[in-house]
Amino acid sequence: MPDNIHTKYLLGEADIPKSWYNIVADMPNPPAPPLHPATKQPVSPGDLAPLFPQALIAQEVSGERQIEIPDPIRQIYTQWRPSPLYRARRLEKVLDTPARIYYKYEGVSPVGSHKLNTAVAQAFYNKEEGVKKLSTETGAGQWGSALALAGSYFNLDVEVFMVKISYQQKPYRKNLMQTYGATVHASPTDLTDAGRSILASDPDSAGSLGLAISEAVEVAGKSGGSIKYALGSVLNHVLLHQTVIGQEAMLQMQQADDYPDVVIGCVGGGSNMAGLAFPFIGATLRGGPKTRFLAVEPSSCPTLTRGLYAYDYGDVVGATPLMRMHTLGHDFMPPSIHAGGLRYHGMSPLISQLYNEGHIEARAYPQNPVFAAAVTFARAEGIVPAPETGHAVRAAIDEALAAREAGEERVILFNLSGHGNFDMAAYDAYFAGRLQDHEHPEQEIAAAQSRLPVVK
Repeated sequence: MPDNIHTKYLLGEADIPKSWYNIVADMPNPPAPPLHPATKQPVSPGDLAPLFPQALIAQEVSGERQIEIPDPIRQIYTQWRPSPLYRARRLEKVLDTPARIYYKYEGVSPVGSHKLNTAVAQAFYNKEEGVKKLSTETGAGQWGSALALAGSYFNLDVEVFMVKISYQQKPYRKNLMQTYGATVHASPTDLTDAGRSILASDPDSAGSLGLAISEAVEVAGKSGGSIKYALGSVLNHVLLHQTVIGQEAMLQMQQADDYPDVVIGCVGGGSNMAGLAFPFIGATLRGGPKTRFLAVEPSSCPTLTRGLYAYDYGDVVGATPLMRMHTLGHDFMPPSIHAGGLRYHGMSPLISQLYNEGHIEARAYPQNPVFAAAVTFARAEGIVPAPETGHAVRAAIDEALAAREAGEERVILFNLSGHGNFDMAAYDAYFAGRLQDHEHPEQEIAAAQSRLPVVK
């Protein structure tokens, strides 16, 4: 095969994982418990019942290594799973690198991203418990699109609070959610106490994921149990559902007779990074190959690289349980970057703990180098990455260039977690030179972190 042609590694439907992988079983230390926002005591399963069905609560607190995937979920997965793994030979040639670059492509799902892996699972378990409606938030719209489609699969109404700046920048994502049957609001809204409180102090607020979460949680919490809340990242059960990605990738790397030296994913809340990396991290923790794991975030919302490891709320108004995570402060308001799915003040508690214990590395990039890398990738491989995924592409290219400088072979695997076909306005801004790189002054981050809740 000519060196300038990429290679696709495919699996059959029988290779779709039959269980999700729970990394908690292999972590050296148990995760810190979430705390009740009022009492600051560890939450009980009953505390979570107003928001989540019992099956998801059980997964959230589970220590079992494998959790069986119900057949109805696996049947829906067959629409796009197993997703392909590519070797990016064209990109390798462009970079003139001895590195071997592989990417797992989740953009083949009907909604164009990895988010459907957990949306289908969450919709299924809510339907099993008799729930009729779900509320949720979304940043750039990948998660809202996924839950909207999953809701249509299981005949559930879906109400989405979409971060206002993304609502304005990405109207076609809003239209896609509406096509699937969801109701979509630009957050902050005047429909909730949380939204009204922000609008009172900042009528022109661009919104944030933390604020949109506050609105969606409020809607569910005030429903008397008729509406449940669904989350697209951060929580343990969400990351659990995404591990189908990494389990498939391990089989496909075997097909390639290769194994990654470094595994890369972009991070906002952590779900796509966890989905690819957790099965490989588990192998390392159990004594397997000493792979590096690299989480990549925007420098304008540097949760891992500049955040504190502390207990904090998952939302702006403090309605969610406190989680021990890397955080910029629950009322931190990130700038209006185009990678809307990464504009979150906190990080998954599991990823935060693994990073804090030295099992994961982190790196932050500004917008323009990210889009430059995404364009280089698109011109070599033909796939336009979502702005969020562009961060992983940037890191993969930098790893390949470092291998070239060192004159060493290096096997790089990253998650191309979604395509950018709905993000052409962002690319238009890049080509026109309108993208601004932003790094928050230390005093602004410190001010937000000074308002963290006190936990004794």
